[in-house]
Amino acid sequence: MKKPANDSLQCIAGIGLRAPHYCEVLEKLPKLGWVEVHNENFSGGGAPLRTLLKVREHYPVSLHGVGMGLASTAPLDQAHLSALHRLCEAVQPAAVSEHLCWNAVPDMNINGSMVINDLLPFPYTLEALSHVAGRVEQVQETLGRRLLLENLSSYLSFTSSEMSESEFLSELSRRTGCAILFDVNNLYVNARNLGVDAKAFIKSLPADAVAEYHLAGHCMRDGCLVDTHSTQVCTEVWELYEFALQQIGPRPTLIEWDSDIPALTVLQGEAEKAQYRLEKYHDFAK
Repeated sequence: MKKPANDSLQCIAGIGLRAPHYCEVLEKLPKLGWVEVHNENFSGGGAPLRTLLKVREHYPVSLHGVGMGLASTAPLDQAHLSALHRLCEAVQPAAVSEHLCWNAVPDMNINGSMVINDLLPFPYTLEALSHVAGRVEQVQETLGRRLLLENLSSYLSFTSSEMSESEFLSELSRRTGCAILFDVNNLYVNARNLGVDAKAFIKSLPADAVAEYHLAGHCMRDGCLVDTHSTQVCTEVWELYEFALQQIGPRPTLIEWDSDIPALTVLQGEAEKAQYRLEKYHDFAK
């Protein structure tokens, strides 16, 4: 199984590349460490894929998925998986990642699955671990690549859980060889909404399995923090990121911004803040 070539991204910060900035990036070729795109926007080929391949000529590209639904009980969408495989072959991404969630249920009326446009949580049980591990292995075998799995922002927890999310991720990585994409903002949201001990979560992660960090902004709605990716990274998330850098070490770090998308220079500014911290803790991690 081939590991993504993201070793070359060590101590480098990148940005999520979204449609409003495609033209500017290709015309001006600004200084960007690397870029991440949602693979579902490009797996159909055509003009979007041609644009991505042009971007790939100048920057390392990471593919981040939102539609695999690895914890769903509905069968894996083979068409989705095949499209991702073709995209990987075309782009040769530095990393391929997905969310640890479910998003589909079997639908007998259509002899298929009903997909829910959300990233939904599930109870962290031994049964779920075995189920998800089998699906992760299937994806990795098809892609011929290691998969990075992201911790989830959640707005409820399950009394039936038999372990914490960090324990689930750690054991999943041990069983399948997958890596962990640690989203610091997601953890902060869960700490505020659900009372998760953020520092204990970080300390419990196997450092060798963590391959990437995500940073993003959130908003308060009806007394609840919502992972909107619509604002700058807040002070508390920067502080939690620095704690992770101390405990785990520097890793490729992405600035996510998916709604109310600002000027490209704003994203670059956020990436520079992350880069400063990566370099600050680089010697510490040696």
